[in-house]
Amino acid sequence: MEIRFIQKRIFELRGQKVIFDFDLAAMYEVENRVLKQAVKRNIDRFPDDFMFQLSIKEWQEVITNCDKLLPAKVKFSPATPFAFTEQGIAMLSSVLKSKKAIEINMGIMRTFVFIRQYSLSHDDLTRQLKELESRYNIQFRDVYEAINYLLKKDKVVVEFKRRKRIGFQTSKNR
Repeated sequence: MEIRFIQKRIFELRGQKVIFDFDLAAMYEVENRVLKQAVKRNIDRFPDDFMFQLSIKEWQEVITNCDKLLPAKVKFSPATPFAFTEQGIAMLSSVLKSKKAIEINMGIMRTFVFIRQYSLSHDDLTRQLKELESRYNIQFRDVYEAINYLLKKDKVVVEFKRRKRIGFQTSKNR
C-alpha cells in the first residue's frame, strides 16, 4: 500500500492523527460492521488514547470539511465512526488476525513513522530558518542603513553641484 494513499486518510482530530474505521475496513478488505464488531468484542484493548468515537458535532464538521473524501454510504450512517490513533491501529492487528490486516498495519505504521520524521525535520528547518533570519536581520539592517546613507550623500553632492556658484570664478569653474 502506498504511503500517499494512507496519508490521504489520516486526519487530525482532538490533537491526534487518526484514521477512521471505514477507511481501515476498506484497506483491510473487510466490512466496516465486521471491524466495529471485532473492536467492540475487545473494547478493553482500546482505551481513549487508542480509539474514540466521534461526537455528532465532530462528525458533522468532518463531513462539512471533507465531503469529497468520504463515501456516500458512510456520510448517512446512523452511527458516528471510530477514530483510531497509531497505537489503536497497532492494537487492531491483534484483533484482526488476517494476513491482509497484518500487511496493511505494517504499511500504516511506516506511514505514521514517515509523517513523524517529516514533521520533526520540518520543525527543525523552521527553527533554523528563524535563527538565521534573526541573526542576519541585524546585519541586513546595518547594510540598509549604510546604503540609505550613501544614497542621501550622493543626493546632497548632486544638489551641491547644481547650485549656482557665487563669488570669484576662474576659467576652470565656469
